[in-house]
Formats: sequence, structure tokens, C-alpha cells
Amino acid sequence: MLERQDYAELLRRRLAANPVVSLLGPRQVGKTTLARHIAKEHQPAHFLDLEDPRDANWLREPMTALEPLTGLVILDEVQRQPELFPLLRVLADRRPLPARFLLLGSASPTLVRGVSESLAGRVGFVDLHGFDLGEVGTTKWRELWWRGGYPPSFLATTETQARDWLNALIRTLLEREVPQLGLTIPSATLRRFWSMVAHSHGQTWNAAEFARSLGSSEATARRYLDTLTSMFLVRQLPPWFENLGKRQVKAPKVYVRDCGMLHALLELPSATTLAGHPKLGASWEGFALEQVLVRAGERNAWYWATHGGAELDLFVQVDGRRFGFEFKHADAPSLTKSMHIAHQDLQLERLVVVTPGTRSYPLAEWAEVVGITELMPRLDQVFPRRNP
Repeated sequence: MLERQDYAELLRRRLAANPVVSLLGPRQVGKTTLARHIAKEHQPAHFLDLEDPRDANWLREPMTALEPLTGLVILDEVQRQPELFPLLRVLADRRPLPARFLLLGSASPTLVRGVSESLAGRVGFVDLHGFDLGEVGTTKWRELWWRGGYPPSFLATTETQARDWLNALIRTLLEREVPQLGLTIPSATLRRFWSMVAHSHGQTWNAAEFARSLGSSEATARRYLDTLTSMFLVRQLPPWFENLGKRQVKAPKVYVRDCGMLHALLELPSATTLAGHPKLGASWEGFALEQVLVRAGERNAWYWATHGGAELDLFVQVDGRRFGFEFKHADAPSLTKSMHIAHQDLQLERLVVVTPGTRSYPLAEWAEVVGITELMPRLDQVFPRRNP
């Protein structure tokens, strides 16, 4: 198992500064493992899994159960009992503070809404992703791209084990997780929709097209998309638009967040098959985009496109500085008219074109090609080591 020291340090800082910390991320990326690692540094520490019937039953009288506890109290899958949030507010306001609470969740709207409504000003957030290049090492970028960042998939002994695990996870999420969130969506229907998203990976969301394919309304298609987004399975990259005197695209772009899961949904049997697949470029775009967002923070990120054809895969604004990213699965991309327009209209400080391999070279005073093996050092020069 790889050590996740950056996340551990960020979690320590949040716990030192807040009575409650929310650790969010998709299932199976290591939230529980990280929490147990941090728990070893606290005495006493209490771990409660709200999916365990024994712990859930013990919390049927939550004030009686939680009030006497001291040290660090970890509540796993806390979105299962949203009625705990108002109580946690009372417990977090005690002085002196006898206990701090670490909340683990794999469904964002329920958890974040409950936290924001009940624990405003008392909670810190940490978003946990799958493995990234900074953790696995840049020499393993091909394995990370093909298998994805879920630890059991990336660390599997064989390709067959990795793919079997991903397929099992997809089935579990559809058949077990969605109903537990209180959503009455047939698993076969949602699987079909998810596969459609995979085939539209990297494209602008078209609700009408998805609705026609499903034989449903646009509102239903949007609900399915929001469900997968809430489970950290799909990313909706919002558009950036401002008054530029141009008609700009205002629908989000959609991505399957984990590239290994994307390849499983596309039913690709091997990395060799990916090399000849029509979604090769889109897969590369999603993979490289996620590496940038780990550093830049997804709250600072958009894409940009005009109806005239100019576009930018990723636009990042941090502390007033503007950066652009293009993701090209090509050996030697050159400066394009679209890049010039994006640089001028968005007033970019820097534009980076990310490609496979190791070769990096300048395109202009304000633009450069960066090979994937050099991407993380470049990003570390611009963005904080771990931006929550």
C-alpha cells in the first residue's frame, strides 16, 4: 500500500484547526485506511461504521452514545444518519472540547448539505482522490492511466484482477449504493446511462440527446447525471463565461472521473485496444485533467468554448492568476489559432499543452508543451502541494 502523506498531513492540519472534519471521496479510495492511520496518533480514538448494524444500533440514542466520548471520534459513512449533524453541532460547541469528530462520506450532496447547514464555521474539509502521479511516481503513468487511481485496481497483481475488481465495483455501486442513498433508479437503467456518459467522455453535456436515448425526460437524464456526480463517479466540468462579446458555450463537459473505470465501462480488454480506440484522445484528456485538478483544486477550474470554435480544455484561476491547459495525445503538438484566441480572450499568464512521454519544449513566450513525466514538477511550481 502506498503511503498518502500529503493527505495525512492535510488531515492533521484540519483536525488541529476544527472540531469537526469531513473527509469526502468515492468509495474504495482509502478514506477508512487513512482515518485509521490518523487514529493511531490520537488517544483515545473511537471508530464507528454506520453501515455496521451494531454501530448503527448503538447510535439509536446518539446523544447518550456520543457525549461521553473523548479524543477522536470517527464516523464512517455518516451520510447514512443525517440526523446526527444537528447533534454534532452541539457537541462541537462544548468548551473545553473533549472530542473532535472525523466524518467519512462517499456521497457528497447529502453529507455536504448536512454539514453546511448544521456545522457552518465548525467544520474543515478534505477531498480524497484516487492515486495520482505524485503518489505513484511519474514512471508509472501508463499503468495509472490504464488501470485508474483506485488503490485495489492500481495495486492488483495482474491486469485481469484489476479489471475484475473494477467490474465488481461498478456492479456494487449500481445495485447497492444507489438504493442505500434512497434513490429509486433501476440499476440496469443507470448502468446504461453511465455507459452513455463513458462514450460521451470529454464532450459537452446534451440533456436532450441523453433523454432521447433513454426514452425519458431531460429532467430525468439530469437527475441520473447528478446522482453519478454526487457519488464522485462523474465529473461535470463547468463552463467559464464572461462578457467577451462572443457567444460562449454554457453547458458542462462530462467525464468519468477515474480512467480505469472509464475503460471498464467502454469494455476495453487491454491497453493495446485503447491505443486504437476512438476515445483514446478523450481518455488521455480526462486522465491528464484529473492530475492537474489534484494540484489546482476543482473549485478553481472550468473549461472554455465559444460557438465560433475556439476552446480551452481547462481554465484555472488561482489567486487572480490565470492558467490554461490543453491535453493532446500527440508527439509534437504546435500552437493553434484556438490557443492564440484563448490566450488573448482569457488573458492567460501561461498555457500548458500536456502530452504523453517526456519531451517538453516552448511554443511561445506564454505557452509550452510539457510531457506527462514533467507535469507534476511544473504544477508544484504554481499550485500548493495539496489544494483542498
